[in-house]
Amino acid sequence: MAHVSDEDYPVRWWVPGDWNAFFGLFTNVVLNVIVLTGLVLGVVQLPGEIVFSRILPALAVALPLGNIYYGYLAYKLAKRERRDTVTAMPYGPSVPHMFIVVFLIMLPVAIKTGNPTAAWQAGLAWCFVIGIIILIGAFIGPTIRKHTPRAAMLGTLAGISITFISMRPAFQSWEVPWIAFISLGIIMVSWMANVRLPGNVPGGLAAVIIGTAIAWITAMLGWSGLMKPTAVAEAFSQFGLRLPFPTGDVFVGLSGIGPLLITAIPLGIYNFTEGMNNVESAEAAGDSYNLRHILLADGIGAVAGSLLGSPFPPAVYIGHPGWKAVGGRIGYSLATGVCVGLVCLLGLVALLLAVIPLVAILPILLYIGIVIGAQAFQTTPREHAPAVVLALIPNLASWAQTQVDGALNAAGTSAAKIGMDVLGGSGVVYRGMELLGGGAILAGMILGAIGAFVIDRDFNRAAVYSLAGAVLSYFGFIHGAKLGIGESVEVALGYVLLAVIFWGLAQREGVPKPAS
Repeated sequence: MAHVSDEDYPVRWWVPGDWNAFFGLFTNVVLNVIVLTGLVLGVVQLPGEIVFSRILPALAVALPLGNIYYGYLAYKLAKRERRDTVTAMPYGPSVPHMFIVVFLIMLPVAIKTGNPTAAWQAGLAWCFVIGIIILIGAFIGPTIRKHTPRAAMLGTLAGISITFISMRPAFQSWEVPWIAFISLGIIMVSWMANVRLPGNVPGGLAAVIIGTAIAWITAMLGWSGLMKPTAVAEAFSQFGLRLPFPTGDVFVGLSGIGPLLITAIPLGIYNFTEGMNNVESAEAAGDSYNLRHILLADGIGAVAGSLLGSPFPPAVYIGHPGWKAVGGRIGYSLATGVCVGLVCLLGLVALLLAVIPLVAILPILLYIGIVIGAQAFQTTPREHAPAVVLALIPNLASWAQTQVDGALNAAGTSAAKIGMDVLGGSGVVYRGMELLGGGAILAGMILGAIGAFVIDRDFNRAAVYSLAGAVLSYFGFIHGAKLGIGESVEVALGYVLLAVIFWGLAQREGVPKPAS
């Protein structure tokens, strides 16, 4: 049999499973674009001209570039390894950063100055700095990944997916169960049980179409107020081609960058750490990507987007194993980039929001969170399961704090106003929750790594990670509400004591060495 070289190996750009993955990822990304549009319009109250003529057109460039680049990386990997099961990494606007840049960066500036344009410029500067930090991370990230156990990286990723990706969609789904359960059932049957739907209709598409149909039928019959025909007509007013163009607004924002660094530095680290975890997740699913290439795309996307007018940094998405499981390969990434770009350029976000009910899309996000949570246990050594759970905990704490803070804000108060003792008397250990959840993704990795090394009786490495936890805590990168010198001294001391214990155990004679 003649040898087939890498260059001669035929790679298919599109396979039937790409339909499933495309409708899933496309609806996911468009949903996030819809949400960020609503945030800047409703919360920051940016003028529609900035939103529809600057921010969305900038995303129309930044997002497709990443999707196309990831598709190219998948194509090269498929050729190199001569197999047709390679799945491209998913890509889109970073979900945590959407809320952070709105509520922690732009809104305070808007309130303080009364100038929405200044708030937008501050968001652009913040996004630019995030991109620079991710680019730096592209060069140090591979070293961190090399020395961190898989249980630590996938465990903290599972914590993010279960809490910040799955929980809110689950809550919202249970508010409209007569639609959500049908869409969820279709997703479960099609994607979990791999049951082929009639006519080979992709499960993601079927879930959205049927959920949308039920929502409109119940609305027309007067059984629900989910859909409003008048909103569809109003949405057409935003239709039209808007092209992006660079300006100096990001540099205006950079003139006041000092206060922005408090969140930009740890969140830039968060981005490249999450990128590491997602690459590890993809490798566990069978696709080994170069971490540096992935992170460079994220950093360049954030910098380019900010220069064109978007304050929302893009990122490699959690979910590669989920899209792979439903048959996605290369084409789903390319198609998502192109279609999202058209939606943003043509002003179709408002129309999609008016036509498709949110509840028909939510089960897809719930499914992705389930797959990532399961993968953390399925692809790590069985004995490392406790370390996976340990890595989950900081993200659970961080998510719980957002729920408590949200409830208190709705009541016109805060934890500081009520007092820690009063909250503690009601069973809410707020200060501990705040400390545990600070810098959750990094904290989860530190704790998960310590747990995995202790399980392996590799006490020297456990001591090293404990000392790393002490340093990160002392400066507020983890277990702190903000960056600063001596931000979490008590937690840093705890990590130092852990390091001493582990170092002492490592020096004892007769302690078995970890298996190589």
